[in-house]
Amino acid sequence: MDKDRLIGVLLVVVGIVGIIIYGLLLWNPWTGTLYTMTVLAITAFVAVAALLGIVAWIGWTMATTPPPPPIEAEVSSEEKPTEEAKEKETKSS
Repeated sequence: MDKDRLIGVLLVVVGIVGIIIYGLLLWNPWTGTLYTMTVLAITAFVAVAALLGIVAWIGWTMATTPPPPPIEAEVSSEEKPTEEAKEKETKSS
């Protein structure tokens, strides 16, 4: 089995085990409601913190990245005045 498939299988197993453990933490009949509420509060905090962390990261990237140079319309070689034409134009003026 190549390395990518092994990592994929490992991620699937970790995900399924995590779901089972989380479910047991929420619906364990031997623990009280306080325990369940604590698990939910931690979950909500981690989810909101992750979302706001991503928003802050995007903001930091936008604030610290210099703006790109303006895009100038390309002019074909026929329309571009050559240096000689510019000199002639300035001499005749």
